[in-house]
Amino acid sequence: MQLFQESNIDFLKKRWVFFVISIVLVLLGMVSLIGKGGANMGIDFRGGTMLELTFANPVSTAKIREILNTHNLPGSEIQDFTKDNRVIIRVKKSKDINIQTSQLIQKALMEGLQDNNFVIDRDEMVGPSVGNYLMKRARGAIFWSFIGIIIYVAFRFKSGVYGMAGVIALIHDVFIVFGVLSLANKEITLTVIAALLALAGYSINDTIVVYDRIRETTRLRRKDTFYDIVNKGINSTLSRTMITSLTTFLVVSSLFFFGGSVIHDFAFTLLFGIIIGTYSSIAIAAPLVYEWETRKGKK
Repeated sequence: MQLFQESNIDFLKKRWVFFVISIVLVLLGMVSLIGKGGANMGIDFRGGTMLELTFANPVSTAKIREILNTHNLPGSEIQDFTKDNRVIIRVKKSKDINIQTSQLIQKALMEGLQDNNFVIDRDEMVGPSVGNYLMKRARGAIFWSFIGIIIYVAFRFKSGVYGMAGVIALIHDVFIVFGVLSLANKEITLTVIAALLALAGYSINDTIVVYDRIRETTRLRRKDTFYDIVNKGINSTLSRTMITSLTTFLVVSSLFFFGGSVIHDFAFTLLFGIIIGTYSSIAIAAPLVYEWETRKGKK
């Protein structure tokens, strides 16, 4: 199946346009993060209280949020499982809320839902030390995954240039998606970190396919310039890249629209990640290799 028959788009000619677009997107994310005083960290990292309740009768998340707001518990994260009337309530740690947050939530719900009894299935509190530990582990997971990718790609293509360009494109993807999450005021949780790591794996796989075609074209067209070789490599994988991205996008879209609130942020992160990851493989990763090799040749 071919979406583009013998495409011959001059991607390298537009590489500086792509670079400027990426810089603008990165700056937008930075402005959002600075303006909001940092990322909106969830209770996994910031600390807080989580309650899992099963109600006797169905209850809407809007009703629960209204009750909690009237009892000075704003900003609560509520997930519902309508099949068994189960609800998960998360409240971030705050100076205004002490260790008795769980009791405050239970009291508020008993007063606001007097005709709807509930059973406590789980009552957990994430302290600041645990949050710091999880933050360090999340950073370590991202850092070492990038190091592993550099080593693998450099070994595969026998050049550190490909590995560094691939990871720069990955950092570009993760940072832009992180900025989108900030603009959308999404919480950064362990689930979102998992989505970012999944994005990194997806994006580098697509990039390696483009790199592999560039390497093959270099062997087959020794008389061609590197400019033409890189363009040929991108164009020859364009149909494969777009078909893979489109099918993955459709699957993630179904998770986003029909998967429910539990995986909503995960699907949201991947939706934008697929778009940015596909863009970077074509417009950032390969052009970076060309720029490096060209400048090295001039020197």
